[in-house]
Order: sequence, then structure tokens, then C-alpha cells
Amino acid sequence: MTSNLTKNLKQPALDFLSFVNASPTPFHAVQSAKCLLAKAGFQEIKEKDSWASTCRPGGKYYLTRNSSTIVAFAVGKKWKPGNPISMIGAHTDSPVLRIKPVSNKRGEGYIQVGVETYGGGIWHTWFDRDLGVAGRAMVRTGDGSIVQKLIKIDRPILRIPTLAIHLDRQENFSFNKETQLFPIAGMIAAELNRTGESKNNGDKGTEGESGEFSPLKAITERHHPYIVELIATEAGVSPKDVVDFEMILFDTHKSCLGGFQDEFIFSPRLDNLDSSFCATVGLIDSVADTSALDDEPAIRLIALFDHEEIGSRTAQGADSNILPAIIRRLSVLPSTSGDADVATAYEQTLSTSFLLSADMAHAVHPNYSAKYENDHRPEINKGPVIKINANARYATNSPGIVLLQEVARKAAADEGEGVPLQLFVVRNDSSCGSTIGPMLSAALGARTLDLGNPQLSMHSIRETGGTYDVGHAIRLFKSFFKHYASTAQTIFVD
Repeated sequence: MTSNLTKNLKQPALDFLSFVNASPTPFHAVQSAKCLLAKAGFQEIKEKDSWASTCRPGGKYYLTRNSSTIVAFAVGKKWKPGNPISMIGAHTDSPVLRIKPVSNKRGEGYIQVGVETYGGGIWHTWFDRDLGVAGRAMVRTGDGSIVQKLIKIDRPILRIPTLAIHLDRQENFSFNKETQLFPIAGMIAAELNRTGESKNNGDKGTEGESGEFSPLKAITERHHPYIVELIATEAGVSPKDVVDFEMILFDTHKSCLGGFQDEFIFSPRLDNLDSSFCATVGLIDSVADTSALDDEPAIRLIALFDHEEIGSRTAQGADSNILPAIIRRLSVLPSTSGDADVATAYEQTLSTSFLLSADMAHAVHPNYSAKYENDHRPEINKGPVIKINANARYATNSPGIVLLQEVARKAAADEGEGVPLQLFVVRNDSSCGSTIGPMLSAALGARTLDLGNPQLSMHSIRETGGTYDVGHAIRLFKSFFKHYASTAQTIFVD
């Protein structure tokens, strides 16, 4: 890798750092993606509206569901009903600790916050971290309506302290997730001094004080009043106007480049905001040229789903109707030539489309090399990893590998450098994770390939990835969108 190329490839990683630092929750990740798309000229549309008079060949659009899933697409000017859609799917969520619906806890003079585990996190990495709070709050406005507000309390207000080794000399750190994973937020005495309450008064809810009926306990009874106050301040409302919220904990330590030569990314949520960012930028870059869609017969689409870490079976997850419903609507979009044969357009579109399921991959770990299959040891900064599993935990097959190789090769003509690729399978004596790839390929019948950038410490609060792999993935995705329609026609398979 030349010094000039190294310099060029570092900037995408720096851009990613800004993206991930601004995105502690799926709600914020979607907002960050929306900002990138809107800046690139994409127009927001709504699922509830008709698209017949809105979406046109040559147009660029995006829509959201639940503010935590986003789908964006660009329609080629040569589009006809039934033509293919080139797709990249990723996810916006990561394993986190979420504040419980009733979180007001106290113990031994400490104010504590009840949390619930979300996904399969490496929970011991959450101890002794400086934790902030982020999410969305539902707040009442002056006209009586209730709206959502993004919340990001970007300072260390919580911490889960470990027990001193002198008091428990266990060889392997273990703990009870229900009783020993509660963060501390302050001292009860200090809170009583702040509010001027006596120890026996407790916390009175604002609704209880007003005498109005409330189906649930007041939010300042269910949660510590100070947390509600902080959320209200972030939302720009009074604490009494905070109706409810969904909040998670996040590490306030910023993402950064690391290593002797800045060759690493040290960051939370690499899985899977790395893929989400690269997919978004890859789509944007593929249509940056004003003539990019002039001869394009396909639609270029990204779908960033919520809830992958817990199985995807929600209204905003990949195992919902959102992508099939959107494809069905897109498949019958009228073309500039006025073709109107749409009876089987949906089925035709699915049979000719292709999905890249982009989710992070396991880089070989130097301290645990025996955990990896001898001939499949992905390396950081050596390019995206094609993930293969004979038991269909991944959706990759040989026609997809052939297609991706062609796309990676064609990036050389566009960018002056091809995209290196790697292969990965797990050992036969090891379990294998899965992705949205198999579920979407089964639901859609569209050809699918699983891939992702290599990383270490997957599902830790702090993960490690490759600086140059961000640029590799963006160039690969850009080339995929640019060349899919023509390349697919040269690979013959039923």
C-alpha cells in the first residue's frame, strides 16, 4: 500500500469516527444517516403516502420506520417495472444496557439505576466505564401533542464499579446480571441536599402532587427525578412534560484511531455502524456524478435495520414486512417510456435482484489463533470478508462470490485500486453466528451474499477494527451499485 493511497484511505475512517461518535443509539444512527443522505440530495418520503406522483426515474429518496430503521434508494433513469434492485442490508443496533421501565433503585446510600441487557453483549466490559445516557423521549408540547425528541447526555453520569480483588479473588470474573450490573449515579445524601427533601419524604411524582389521575406511576417515581430533569433539559421541555422514554447507556469515551501508525479504529458499535456507514456512503458516492443514473436500468438501495441483535423479528427488524413491502412498491414504479405491464413485476424484480448482507466479520485474534480455521483467518486492513457457512448461517454461495469478485475488480478501473477480499468459515468444532442475510434471502428469494469488515472484540463495549477497511468497503459498495446491472447479465445461473 503506497503512502498516497494510505493517506486517501484514512479520511473515510475519520469520517466514520464522526458518524459513530454522533450515534450512540439506533435513533441517532438513523438521524446521522439522514443527514448524510439529505446533504447528498436525497428526498424524504413516508410509508403512509402514495409514491406514484413522488418517486420517478432519476430520483433519490429515503424513508424511516420507528426512527430506528432507514431505507434509501436511487432510481435509474432507464428503470422499467420488473427490473432489478441492487441492495445492501446492515443494522443500526448493538448490544447495550437499557434503562428499565422502573429504574429507581437505591442501595447502601447510593442512587442506582435499574438496567436490562439488550442482545448478547460481553457485559464484563461495561464495568468501570464512564457511561452516558441516550435515546428518545416522548414529550408533551405546548399544543398538547406528544412528539419524540432525540436525547444524548454526553457526559459520564453512570458507572458500574467492580468489586475490589481483595474482597473476591475469583480467577474468572463472573457476576449476576440481575443484581450486580446496576450502575451508580450518585449519593442519596447529595440528592436530598440538592432537592431539599428529608430522607423520609421520598420522591413525589409531579402528577401525584397535582392530584391528576395517572394510569402509571409518575415518571419521577419510576425513575430518579434527576435523570428525568436531565432528559427534559436535553429535550428543551419541563420535566412534567416528559411522558416516557427509551434510554440506553453508552461509553462517553470517544472513538479514535489507534496503533503505531493509526492503523486501528478503537470504537464502540463497530458492529454494525461500520457497515451502516459504509453502505450509506457507498450509495451516496455511486450517485455523486450528475450523470450516474442516466444509463442505469436498476434501483440502488440500502436498508439499515434495527433489532438485528435480538433476532430481527419486530416491525422495524429485517424479519418484518418493511423491505418486501418497499420492493413491491418500487417494482411497479412507472418508467419514462410508460411501460405498464406490472402483473408480475414484483416477482421479476426479486428474481433479478441481489442483496449484500453487510455485517462485521471476525478478524484473526493473535492470542487465540487456535479458535480459527487454519486456512480462513481474516486480517484487519486486508479488505471485506466474505462469510460462508455450509449450514446456511450465512447466505453466501458461489455465484455471489463470482459477482463480488467482478465488482471488486472493476473498482480498480474506477478508483485506480481494486478492493481486496477475504474468505471466512468457522471451525467445525465452533458455533457460528448468523445475520440478516439468510432470513432476507428466504423471504425475498433474491440472491444474497454475506460479508463484512474484519474486527476484534465483537460485542464488547469497545471494539477494534481497521482504519483502511472503511475505505475498502465504501469503494466495494460504490462499485457494486455502479456495476451490478451490467455485471449480473454476464453471470449465468437460474
